[in-house]
Amino acid sequence: MSPYLVIFIIVIYFLILISISYFTSRNADNDAFFLGNRKSPWYIVAFGMISASLSGVTFISVPGWVVDSNFSYMQMVLGYLVGYAIIANVLMPLYYRLNLTSIYTYFGQRFGKYSYKTGSSFFLLSRIIGASFRLFLVANVLQITVFNSLNIPFWITVVITILLIWLYTFKGGIKTIIWTDTLQTVFMLVAVAVTIVLISKQLNLDFKGMINTITESSHSKIFYFDDFKGANYFFKQFFAGAFIAIVMTGMDQDMMQKNLSCKNIKEAKKNMYWMSFALVPVNLMFMSLGVLLVVFAQKNGIAIPDRTDDLFPLIATQGYLNPAVAIFFIIGLVAAAYSSADSALTALTTSFTVDILNPQNKTEKELKTIRKKVHIGVSATLVVVILIFNSINNESVISAIFRVAGYTYGPLLGMYAFGLLTKFKTKDKLVPIIAIVSPVICYILNYYSGSILGGYKFGFELLILNGLITFTGLFIFREKNLD
Repeated sequence: MSPYLVIFIIVIYFLILISISYFTSRNADNDAFFLGNRKSPWYIVAFGMISASLSGVTFISVPGWVVDSNFSYMQMVLGYLVGYAIIANVLMPLYYRLNLTSIYTYFGQRFGKYSYKTGSSFFLLSRIIGASFRLFLVANVLQITVFNSLNIPFWITVVITILLIWLYTFKGGIKTIIWTDTLQTVFMLVAVAVTIVLISKQLNLDFKGMINTITESSHSKIFYFDDFKGANYFFKQFFAGAFIAIVMTGMDQDMMQKNLSCKNIKEAKKNMYWMSFALVPVNLMFMSLGVLLVVFAQKNGIAIPDRTDDLFPLIATQGYLNPAVAIFFIIGLVAAAYSSADSALTALTTSFTVDILNPQNKTEKELKTIRKKVHIGVSATLVVVILIFNSINNESVISAIFRVAGYTYGPLLGMYAFGLLTKFKTKDKLVPIIAIVSPVICYILNYYSGSILGGYKFGFELLILNGLITFTGLFIFREKNLD
């Protein structure tokens, strides 16, 4: 694929996003940046959140993940539905009742300053790592398909990637993002659908033949009930999916900031329900694409890459298929990756400004200046972390993201659970220590699980254990009853 064609596609794509930013960010104040003035239509937010929830990781890694894990990921997706229901009926009403801008303000009201700073710090760490992983993915593909042939080093690719996001988010923030995410969801879903159709044609499959090929493949197995020690055992993945949804959406400033931009809790709930139901067929579509990619590779003597993240980019961009596939691949990848990255940048800016700097008694102009400086600082931080990740990554990106989430989101899960399920206060100054010790214990248990737990292998349920240890620590060091 011509690198100049890719550059042309990206330029046109971002001109569209910047144009949207221009119209949506006019007269935008700090409230517009943080909460969209609480006027966002729920159906626009719901549709846009599809691509933000999936990201470039899903676009590339999920089809490749089929090689090793079949359709077992759908067990987690079904668990997501439970998690989203809890978010809609427990967490979001709390956030709206307290009229929060940052959801971690809850910890300050419930426990105290140290808990507040701990919660927001763990979010910042979690989201910086997660956003960096996702952006690494798209930057790496752009490097392979475009910039290597132009002798442009990877670090410049990363800087360009972040700069493009900064250009259309620095002024309007969440007010702009709910609209750009909607457009990016359209691009992503169209790209996947067109790719499936074109691959099917290349395999001489009509619609019925395509469905039969997918369902008859050994890779289409969804449910695993035979080995409870295995990482893909149904109940482990189902409940892990539920808790991952709770922490990575309901306890994540990035995702909740969009929900809080809705007019009221009733509309925010509609957004959450419709978005969650839409994710089931969308994920099935991605995994079906993975099966078709494997079938195509086998029929054409294409070796499956050791790093399965490379399967989709390899087949889409190296001339194996109709050139249109490469074009739609680039459009879909960029749309998926930037739809999650732009909201992450805005959420990180919001959390650091509100939670860490806590600029009280500042004028609108002073707060705007602080926010813009933070926006630049967060962008620079993402560049550094992406470059670090590029030097050490050697596993599937989606697996790495959930693995990291098991450690960094666990303390947030434990803190929220303790706050919501008990009436106790805890020793506020000890919360940072408990939140650090819990992931360390989990890491040790995970590392030695094979020898000390009779061959048991932790999967994503490590997140639940992490939250439970944090909850236990907070309970042990509890203080007097709130009553």
